[in-house]
Amino acid sequence: MLEARQLTVRYGGRVAVERVGFHLRAGEWLMLVGPNGAGKSTLLSALAACAPYDGTVLLDGKNSREYKPREYARRVGVLSQMHKVEYAYTVEDVVRMGRYAHGGGFFSRPDADGESCVGAALKDTGLLELRGQSVLTLSGGELQRVFLAQVFAQRPEILLLDEPANHLDIVYQRQMFTQLQRWLGKGNRALISVVHDLSLAMKFGTHAMLLEKGKQAALGPPREALTRERLGAAYGMDVHGWMTGLLSCWE
Repeated sequence: MLEARQLTVRYGGRVAVERVGFHLRAGEWLMLVGPNGAGKSTLLSALAACAPYDGTVLLDGKNSREYKPREYARRVGVLSQMHKVEYAYTVEDVVRMGRYAHGGGFFSRPDADGESCVGAALKDTGLLELRGQSVLTLSGGELQRVFLAQVFAQRPEILLLDEPANHLDIVYQRQMFTQLQRWLGKGNRALISVVHDLSLAMKFGTHAMLLEKGKQAALGPPREALTRERLGAAYGMDVHGWMTGLLSCWE
């Protein structure tokens, strides 16, 4: 569904992502992991057509640069880790904005499936009771769910998620990742997520890419890509020992 070839992103004279490549097929969930500054969010921005890059990104075999922005947005949904809201839109208003790519513009008639998609997205994210509430009154976790509902309403085939569990307590972390797993199982869909919690990558990812200083250090099924040795080299510490030590507190 999505392929990157020799993907490189530069900011001024600095190389942020260098010659990354992968294939993403239907039903796959690729987890992007690595320490801060490894290039995870930058790579996601390039795949979302939000950052300039060298190399090639193919969507269903077609160069992403050949798609019109609205057409690309119908196929690829993006959930960023930071959301800036300054106006008292209702939750439902913000979720409905996810249908923009399916209309003809601000002055066109609403798309035929729009309201049913918005309603389903509100239900799937547990926001029906908050649909009329101002987003300015929401907690960070509630706001994160609103923007997840927005990309669900968009009905894309591929979701790009930058730290989707950001601001969520453990209850909503579980709910969100379970929802995403369910979403993935419904037809021709695929996911790419930036995650810092390696346990989430191991549990939910079908594949994982380990990034180190902008370079692709490993790619494959999580247990093969995220070995003790590779994680230790990327993070400069015994990640495996640290994680198992934390979990042992619950035994």
